[in-house]
Amino acid sequence: MANSCDIAQLGADILRQVAEPVADIHAPATRELIAAMQGTLANSQGVGLAAPQMGYSQRIIIVASRPTTRYPYAPLLAPTVMINPRYDIVSEQQEKGWEGCLSIPSIRALVPRYLNIVTHYTSPEGEAVSLPLAGFAARVFQHEFDHLEGKVYLDRVETTLDIVAESEFFKRIAVSAG
Repeated sequence: MANSCDIAQLGADILRQVAEPVADIHAPATRELIAAMQGTLANSQGVGLAAPQMGYSQRIIIVASRPTTRYPYAPLLAPTVMINPRYDIVSEQQEKGWEGCLSIPSIRALVPRYLNIVTHYTSPEGEAVSLPLAGFAARVFQHEFDHLEGKVYLDRVETTLDIVAESEFFKRIAVSAG
């Protein structure tokens, strides 16, 4: 497996399958997949990535919030590899926010997500971790977690009026920043 891979695009069967739990986090294949995911994400303008996007039915995600050309106002969160993640909702409060996806290029949509969650996952070192996330980082986690459940962000949109071309999205954020 190379250091980066092609990202599965909307319509690929793998994006609609529930991912399998990782049985052995120390297996060479698991290590290779994580390295490929890290390389792919680092070489993209994304802020997160899930193993199904790489073509693998494994419950692994990376949350890596950072300002990019796709998300110029994203806060900084070091890339965090999460194996077999799950989460608890801290508050029922949700907020609509703009999302895009490396698997669905050129489209953005307003998606409702929980504002405060606590994630639970196994680190690549085998440690059980609980990590509270809020705001944009919580949004990224929920977006990537959906990939493990065979969902994409467009499945969460409340109305098709909330879906726009990425070029229109950039016009809108330029006006709101401005």
